[in-house]
Amino acid sequence: MSVNNSNKLKSSADLVELYEAMDDERKRSLCDFSDFLYAKADPISKEIPVPEDIVRPETETVVGAVKRLKTKYHMVESMSVFSAASALMTDHMVKGRDVIEVIDEMEVLFDDAYDELVQENK
Repeated sequence: MSVNNSNKLKSSADLVELYEAMDDERKRSLCDFSDFLYAKADPISKEIPVPEDIVRPETETVVGAVKRLKTKYHMVESMSVFSAASALMTDHMVKGRDVIEVIDEMEVLFDDAYDELVQENK
C-alpha cells in the first residue's frame, strides 16, 4: 500500500492494511499513540435517532410485529434483543402464548433496548 499524506480520512480497511504491514515495534508505537489520543480526547457521544413513528396495527401477527419493531427501532442492533424476541415468538408458536401478550412484551423489549442505547451514548 502506498502512503498517502493527504488530509483525507483513511478507511478502517486502509488503517488495518497499514497496521498489518508494520513490524511489532511500530505496531506497539501505533497502539500507544492511539491510547494517548483516545485518553486526551473528549468523549464522543453518538447521536441516536428517534424511533420511527410506526403505529401498531389493530390486528398483527408476531412475525409482523418483529418486522415492524425492527424497522421502528432500526438503530437497535443487539443480538440479545433479537434472541429474546425470537424466544417470545417461539413461545407464541409452540406454547400457544397469546399474540397480544407476546407483542406487548416485544414492544417493551425493543423500547428498553432503545433507552439503554440512548443512555450508553450520552
